Amino acid sequence: PSHTLFSTVNGLQARTFGIWTLLSSVIRCLCAIDIRNTTLYYITLFTFVMALVHFLSEVFIYHTAALTIGVMAPLMVASFSILGMLIGLQYLEVEALSENKKKN
Repeated sequence: PSHTLFSTVNGLQARTFGIWTLLSSVIRCLCAIDIRNTTLYYITLFTFVMALVHFLSEVFIYHTAALTIGVMAPLMVASFSILGMLIGLQYLEVEALSENKKKN
């Protein structure tokens, strides 16, 4: 395409991305406070998956971002967070099973 990067971004898109970032941070903070809430844990995990897919699509599908440190940082944070949360999910499942055994 002959358009430039600046012609594809407007104020509305910038504010929408800002609100998405704020919403994600609130969800992630709530999960940190109540990490045993499995529903909230899955929602938080999904926010990292969405961020990873978003940045990967901007780099490899839409070609609106280059693999600079400004893009690599969120890619690494999302990737390591997904990995860490998947490992943590195993502990939540084990804990839930032990709680069920205690009740029975």
